[in-house]
Amino acid sequence: MVSSSHEALHRMLQQEPGLFSRVARNLGVAFPPPVSVSELSTDLTEIQPLERRVDTLLRMDTEDGSFVLAVESQSRPSADKPASWAYYLSHVYAKYGVPPVLLVVCPDRKTAAWAGRRFDIGPRQWPSLTLRPLVLGPDDVPVIDSPDEAARDIPLTILSAALHRSEPEADAILNALAKALKGLSADDESSAGTFIELMEQGLGTTRAAELWRHLMAVDLSFFQSQTAQQLRAEGEAKALLLLLGHRGVEVGDGDRERIVGCGDPEVLDEWFKRALTAGSMAEVFGGGVG
Repeated sequence: MVSSSHEALHRMLQQEPGLFSRVARNLGVAFPPPVSVSELSTDLTEIQPLERRVDTLLRMDTEDGSFVLAVESQSRPSADKPASWAYYLSHVYAKYGVPPVLLVVCPDRKTAAWAGRRFDIGPRQWPSLTLRPLVLGPDDVPVIDSPDEAARDIPLTILSAALHRSEPEADAILNALAKALKGLSADDESSAGTFIELMEQGLGTTRAAELWRHLMAVDLSFFQSQTAQQLRAEGEAKALLLLLGHRGVEVGDGDRERIVGCGDPEVLDEWFKRALTAGSMAEVFGGGVG
């Protein structure tokens, strides 16, 4: 289970490693698509009790050779990070003997501009190391607001929405993504569930997350399996609790358990409609439905 928007940004590259070569073109760097990918341990701790852990570490084998892709999600500038990144790359190179590449994914332009600098490590007169991360920020991933374009590359569309989540274009991207998911076949339902979860987590607590929950509560009806209905119910429950919180309706522990434990999307939809005007949980639950 993805636990935060920070993790979702690099989890998308774990889910679809070929996404890296596609987005790298936007950065002006041509990496061939991988012919095979193997996930490496992200634990870079040495014998001494100093823990260092990179977000994602993938060995990419291509027709032109191999490299190790280290992916870091960065939400704000940090003076300590360049030294940690240099350590990651040096340790990976020493451990695996394969050239490393650092990709930093940033959800805002200020952090992306900071991370995109060249970091010299050493005295001004003669820096011993120079760190050059590749950086993905809002300006480096296109706005994908066409359902047809979204359907051609759903992982890239998810990344586009996550990096533009606080911008006006987010609504159009999410609507395009929802329609693209609706066009998936029944055989792709498991993948759709993963995409839906990643997208929700990638949006964090932004307003776009509310729209996504609404879209999924409505549009997940095109999946009919038990798994899909469970996902739809979870989306309805989250949307209902969010609405109640915004309206200032007091929700007790028992009420919350009842909402989260209700697996019937139709009942949750009815409660949601009542919550638009209700002043108490008794009014939301009404005549004891569910």
